[in-house]
Amino acid sequence: MGRVRRMLNRRVVIGVLLAGVLAVGAGVVWFQPWKLWVDTTVREAAPVAAEAGSRAPRTLAVGELISHEHTTTGKVRVLELPDGTRTLRVENLDTSNGPDVKVLLSDAPVKEGRAGWHVFDDGAHRSLGSLKGNKGDQNYALPAGLDLERYGSVSIWCDRFDVSFGAAKLTRV
Repeated sequence: MGRVRRMLNRRVVIGVLLAGVLAVGAGVVWFQPWKLWVDTTVREAAPVAAEAGSRAPRTLAVGELISHEHTTTGKVRVLELPDGTRTLRVENLDTSNGPDVKVLLSDAPVKEGRAGWHVFDDGAHRSLGSLKGNKGDQNYALPAGLDLERYGSVSIWCDRFDVSFGAAKLTRV
């Protein structure tokens, strides 16, 4: 009887240890904690007119990023080039790195504090793609025909955890 009990206890301990190792492994894959210490800096130049002598891009809207889940600073501008294409430009961005971070246009109002953390994918929103880097200057092409009147904010959005790292209200110029 004692031998059977020891074998059962050993199996239980091994099972618990194995489950713990699997849980830690899954947590590491899901949370990607190493990104907290890894910065990616992007230095893209502002878009310019393709033809020499063309006018400079026109600024349609501007905004200042505020912090939400993570400390986030920088400016955003919507630029229109002479050929009619538009770009969202993020300048002097400084935020945390994270898993599955996107740049979203949204119809949600920008709210300070925790009230603004989870709202940007609730209503109308449009992903402009993955964040290229958590620091620096970067450009995101806006789809042709995108109605800017519909989207009044930009969010640096962690899709994995449905939370805004930071956001900016777009003010028409």
